[in-house]
Amino acid sequence: MYPQNFRRPLTAVTLGLCALGVGVRTAHADPAPAFAELLAQSQATAPRLAEARADIARTQGLARQAAVFPNPTVGLQMENFSGSGPYRGTTLSETTATVQQPLELGGKRQARMAAGRAEVTAAQARARSAQVDYAFDLAVGYATAEAADRRMLLAQETLTLAQEDARIASALVDAGREAELRRLQAQAAVQAARAGLDEAKAARATAFGNLTALTGSPAPLTSVAASLLDSRAPLAPGLTPASATAAAFVAAQAEREAAARRLQIERRRAVPDVTVSFGFRRFEEADATAMIAGISVPLPLFDRNRGNIDAARAEISAADARLNAARLEAEAAVRVSETRIAAAETRVVAAREGERTAEEAYRLARVGYEAGKLPLVELVNARRALADARAQTIAAAVERIGAQAAQARLGGFATPGEQ
Repeated sequence: MYPQNFRRPLTAVTLGLCALGVGVRTAHADPAPAFAELLAQSQATAPRLAEARADIARTQGLARQAAVFPNPTVGLQMENFSGSGPYRGTTLSETTATVQQPLELGGKRQARMAAGRAEVTAAQARARSAQVDYAFDLAVGYATAEAADRRMLLAQETLTLAQEDARIASALVDAGREAELRRLQAQAAVQAARAGLDEAKAARATAFGNLTALTGSPAPLTSVAASLLDSRAPLAPGLTPASATAAAFVAAQAEREAAARRLQIERRRAVPDVTVSFGFRRFEEADATAMIAGISVPLPLFDRNRGNIDAARAEISAADARLNAARLEAEAAVRVSETRIAAAETRVVAAREGERTAEEAYRLARVGYEAGKLPLVELVNARRALADARAQTIAAAVERIGAQAAQARLGGFATPGEQ
């Protein structure tokens, strides 16, 4: 038999790893708050949402500008002065002061105002779609970061178990019950587990870096304060496929309406505008003043705005295509939404059951190896199966959150529990 101090039950190792995991988490100075809180906080810091708000402000400014009238033109003209002969000086000069006012015909101003309102509506719809997409991306990013954290702890656990198994193998080799090859194999497994831990640490740093960039947080996020993967509350409570309306589809509808309004503007621009003028003329020689008035209309012989009208029609065709694509994507998402969530829930249950089975298999393999009834390869395979089972549990939880987030995005939910 090998020394008693190497006969350590799996529960003792697990408890030690749990303590290690707590130490890792508490060492982080800037944990991300719970998902709902982080989503609320990031509304003011996320660059993507700031861009959407700026787009709304831009269209509102353009809409206000569309309602203004053309400015009048004030003119002052002096003739017949500082010449030769009788036109020396200003004795025979004529001075004309005029005010010219363009008059827009064909409903141009009304068309601009309608287009401005449509652009504001489209920008608001795009901002809403951006908020919904952002909530989806943040949920996935949060779950990914939490999963990376768990995978790092799993890699640390795998390393600790590999080291414990290597100590057992070394003790058996020293006792003459195993060949030296078993010690080398166990040490190789330790090195592989250590490399896996380094990879998991790098993946974790990347995941939290991406989460920090996504939220626009001024301080790096290095851990999560509350689990999203273990949360049982749906991200979009009360949502059914029948009640779902994709925000992207609504935005596409608004953009199509804005394109139609822009076409109306281009059609109205083909109508010539009239410029009326009114003023006074001063005759120095006669010491008299006379009123003048005039009207001018451009002749649409060459420029009838055909190119801009055709371009606006093409924009409508493109908007129709985007609207149709958004409709088809929304319909497809509605059909698979419930199925995907149900499949994800089933996978989570199956993964957890598989993890419990793998834990028991590893415990029995370890007992059998310590007793000399099983070879080292059986223990290694059992440990690898346990790590794979736990990784599958993490992946299943991430998939479940992704399915819930996709359904929430489909329903236009920008915050958890939004109705």
